[in-house]
Amino acid sequence: MNIEFYELDAIDDMELKFAVISAIYNGKWVFVRHKDRSTWEIAGGHREWGETIEETAKRELFEETGCKGVDLIPICDYSMDVSGTKTYGRLYYARIKEFGQMPVSEIDEVRLFVSPPDNITYSEIQPKLFEKTLAFMKK
Repeated sequence: MNIEFYELDAIDDMELKFAVISAIYNGKWVFVRHKDRSTWEIAGGHREWGETIEETAKRELFEETGCKGVDLIPICDYSMDVSGTKTYGRLYYARIKEFGQMPVSEIDEVRLFVSPPDNITYSEIQPKLFEKTLAFMKK
């Protein structure tokens, strides 16, 4: 799998199919665990019909963490090339203000970490997205 990063809005908005949100709460990183997996992942998911990519990010973050208040900042666009097919997404940074009731979803657990856990679900891409988030934060 090959991943490339682009400046914001370098990719046509309609090409952005998913949003991934590196989130922090009270100084700790928010990771979620899907019901069917034992590994941890950064919140995110696919865009639904009629949504803006920012609406996708807000919806996915709520569905996967139950967060109520959030500051959401776009970082960059990126692509993943799997077997010659590129798909595009947008990476966000989020500062969660408060957690509410967790909605019924595919997520079984939300946990706070000082640094990313070793057992990451998408080990070829999520560490690179996390590194991009850290670089963004240093600016």
